[in-house]
Amino acid sequence: MRTLPDIPPDRPVLIAGPTASGKSALALRIAAQSGGVIVNADAIQVFDNWRILTARPSPEDEAQAPHALYGHVPGDADYSVGHWLRDVAPLLQGGARPIIVGGTGLYFSALTEGLADIPSTPETVRADANERMAQEGIEALLAEIDAATRARIDTRNPMRVQRAWEVLQTTGRGLADWQDDTPPPLLPLSECTALIVGADKDWLNARIARRFDRMLDQGALEEARANLPGWTPSLLSAKAIGAPELIAHLRGEMTLDQAREAATIATRQFAKRQRTWFRSRMRTWQAIDAAIL
Repeated sequence: MRTLPDIPPDRPVLIAGPTASGKSALALRIAAQSGGVIVNADAIQVFDNWRILTARPSPEDEAQAPHALYGHVPGDADYSVGHWLRDVAPLLQGGARPIIVGGTGLYFSALTEGLADIPSTPETVRADANERMAQEGIEALLAEIDAATRARIDTRNPMRVQRAWEVLQTTGRGLADWQDDTPPPLLPLSECTALIVGADKDWLNARIARRFDRMLDQGALEEARANLPGWTPSLLSAKAIGAPELIAHLRGEMTLDQAREAATIATRQFAKRQRTWFRSRMRTWQAIDAAIL
């Protein structure tokens, strides 16, 4: 491995990057060199029912350094960026230096830019949104979102579109309006070392394919079988990439090879969306080439 940039041991570290780019290994390396607790900033790795498929740190990794906010939420629970900010706040108040790592750009922007105090979505609104998303698709909800919010969110991301629709239905205010009325951030960028792992598309795609095969070798299909009895597609934990495909295979709806191919394609598409977010929202972060890690 080549030498890392200078990372002061007394400042929090943020590590963002697309899936399969080596972020977790980099976090472990920094922790080994200068200490710290590795804190999850991935929206799906918080759930306890998908360890292998979400590439959560292994028990061996967790033995090398303290880890926090991995697998601490039941798979049938709701969880949002607001929940994550409340969970991460105590880890910023002293003790071990946090090394916050993940691929959920919204978590990092909320942490470093602030998050509007939007009221929780009532269950009735959430149920209506789930039903309409399933029956009518993303375009139906997108058409009812205010123009300012449509211009700001990732309109190809069903989770983001549904969230924006729910906010408007619940509060009568668009998500963009709420975001413009945002309190100070928990951790301004000026107070931490912010690293973003970049990766060549072809290099990353090859790693994505290899990683899914490795997940299957490690027991991802058995993990999916354990989730099959309570499988509910509308749950946030069900958004784990590869989960719908493996569940479909277990139900006899596709072969394992078809599930592998579909999951690999979905992962590549997800990584593309991540790279787009990072390019637009994290231009000031210090770039590190994944290929040299």
